[in-house]
Amino acid sequence: MLALRASGAEWLRSAQRAVVVEVIGARGSVPRGCGTRMLVSRSQCEGTIGGGHLEWRAIDEARAMLASGDLTPRTAHYPLGPALGQCCGGAVTLSFSALSADALSAWPAGEPRFHLQLYGAGHVGRAIVRALAPMNVTIDWIDEREAEFPAEVPANTGKRCVDAVEGEVRGAPAGAFYLVLTHQHDLDLRITEAILRRNDFAFLGLIGSATKRQRFIHRFEQRGLPASAIARVTCPIGLPGLTGKEPEVIAASVVAQMLMWSSA
Repeated sequence: MLALRASGAEWLRSAQRAVVVEVIGARGSVPRGCGTRMLVSRSQCEGTIGGGHLEWRAIDEARAMLASGDLTPRTAHYPLGPALGQCCGGAVTLSFSALSADALSAWPAGEPRFHLQLYGAGHVGRAIVRALAPMNVTIDWIDEREAEFPAEVPANTGKRCVDAVEGEVRGAPAGAFYLVLTHQHDLDLRITEAILRRNDFAFLGLIGSATKRQRFIHRFEQRGLPASAIARVTCPIGLPGLTGKEPEVIAASVVAQMLMWSSA
């Protein structure tokens, strides 16, 4: 939703006419539920209402409206099985309306799946931010090296370049997700210790090997951190059994792990 809202705002700024397609009725087995939206312009589409023949028909209808210049709001009902040959078997009602600032502001913000503090703007950090860009999550992206950040970041991401990065832990909401993957082990240690001392996190992932985990655990025990908190550190990060050291593979594995954790 956040990414779609950002795309809609950008299209409005560039005076690109578009139609909002929204699922307003859903019965039986359907690809997406009520409130799902997509944006359709003459040459672009953002978001999805579930794909397949239904989406193709919706795009065709939206572009016919744009071509005619008649953007009067309308609805259409689609029985998915007999009308569109989709195996879902349910029925969907769609609304079609012009994209406008008023329409965009009326969209419910929706609760994000999770709030993530991501420490480290290296290759893996950048791949994770890219992977999360279309999802309904919010990200604080933190690093002490300004040059490591890309020039543009997704709409759901705020970048912070600060010297004492571990101090940013205080600003996270209770129940936040954390990923610690900086360029220095001692910095990883300081950040992770600050998170453990808060001890109100939902997920804490630390990049590294099982050996690194054991070394960090020993340090945390020496510093008197609660054993129950230390046991919740996820290191190595990513889904067990999924191998590959490419940043994009690691990112896919870690994002899937966080999504599973947020759905538990």
